[in-house]
Amino acid sequence: MRRLRNVKIVATLGPASNDYDMIRALSEAGADVFRLNMSHGDHEEIRARHAIIRKVEEDIGRPIAILADLQGPKLRVGAFAEEAHDLDVGDKFRLDLNEELGSKDRVCLPHPEIFQALKPGSNLLVNDGKIKLQVENCGEDFADCVVTVGGTISNRKGVNVPDVLLPLAALSDKDRKDLEFTCELGVDWVALSFVQRPSDMNEARELVNGRAAVLAKIEKPAAVDDFESILAVSDGIMVARGDLGVELPVHAVPPIQKRLIRKCREAAKPVIVATQMLESMIESPMPTRAEVSDVATAIYEGADAIMLSAESAAGDFPIDAVSTMNNVAIEVEADPTYRSILDASRAGRKETVADAIVSAAREIAETTEVQAAVCYSQSGTTAALLARERPHVPIVAMTSQKKTVRKMTLYWGLHCVETDSVDRFKDAVVYAVRVARSSGFAEADDKIVVTAGVPFNQPGSTNILRVAPCDERLIFHSEPE
Repeated sequence: MRRLRNVKIVATLGPASNDYDMIRALSEAGADVFRLNMSHGDHEEIRARHAIIRKVEEDIGRPIAILADLQGPKLRVGAFAEEAHDLDVGDKFRLDLNEELGSKDRVCLPHPEIFQALKPGSNLLVNDGKIKLQVENCGEDFADCVVTVGGTISNRKGVNVPDVLLPLAALSDKDRKDLEFTCELGVDWVALSFVQRPSDMNEARELVNGRAAVLAKIEKPAAVDDFESILAVSDGIMVARGDLGVELPVHAVPPIQKRLIRKCREAAKPVIVATQMLESMIESPMPTRAEVSDVATAIYEGADAIMLSAESAAGDFPIDAVSTMNNVAIEVEADPTYRSILDASRAGRKETVADAIVSAAREIAETTEVQAAVCYSQSGTTAALLARERPHVPIVAMTSQKKTVRKMTLYWGLHCVETDSVDRFKDAVVYAVRVARSSGFAEADDKIVVTAGVPFNQPGSTNILRVAPCDERLIFHSEPE
């Protein structure tokens, strides 16, 4: 199942994609990573989906990464005596801690942390920004507001507070239970919602304790402002454009997306672009032209992965949505403009031996008749560095660690293969040649470039590069031990 594209596709599972046949069909249509949304479904449902994914992985013989997306703290108003009320511009409206049912004039907001952070002039957005309230006066248990954008408010609608740093932990009690459950289950990535500061990621990493890679969802203005510090303590990033587009002016999101993708690539950390990519395909077998352009833009910008949410989880056409993403990616990556954009945006820093080795591998591949770049990477770090180079030839990432091969599936361009452990460089080259040929990347009269670390099986030791013939007989006559 060699992919004909480099960008990866993340598909969310849900009611529309809940059985073996559908999950396998999604994988065969192009899904590389499956997202388990912890906001929906109990632990037994999540366990069942996880088991199906692993069965599909076994049957198709291709590694599949599983991403558990934690819900994060959800800020919502309470309930009303009457189900809904219309708020007009200029109306006065109070938010407080009073648990009585709400009215046209007030409602409970059961989050004292919000009142602690508010100040006159702060804005609150209700129901995905459809209603906007501005604080005129506030205290420890109330906020008197004026309606600046009117709309209908109803039971338990979500609240966003865009212009203050909230004293809320990114991990709720539910998140802690979900995190432990999914790590024990054996997911490959954990996505943390509501990240505002690096300490949020540090807490999650402590709890994960190396059992999975940890990804930060960027959906708060505070996270954008402190992005480089958050990136430094994250294994990957998701540009979660839903809440980001609510809490920031919608026109600010595209340049933020572009900037975050560039910074992730410089750091050799994978970045997923998410939310509303093919939203109309929840109900239609055909996307809009604007949605196709949105998907294409993320690919042109160099994102590692693009994500489907409700389109694959609850939509009427989940397979069509994955196929559409796959086809758009193939078309974009065949465009010479795509390659020129990636080359022009390549990070120039080379700080370590591994940096220099993968840079040299890319240059050799692009200036000689090399058909593929193959790397041995126990932890996945060297494979990530090679993916950052965005070479013109396919990348084969090999490791003896099943955990690593699944994790690497999220990275741009990596064709991931689990191999036996090796202790001699000659054996590593032989394995590399066999995989390159069996996967269709090279023929017997071709050459590949191989990177590895000697001594073997020590993470971070990449220090050798070899241009190798794809004829095994020539290897045994030319390759050093």
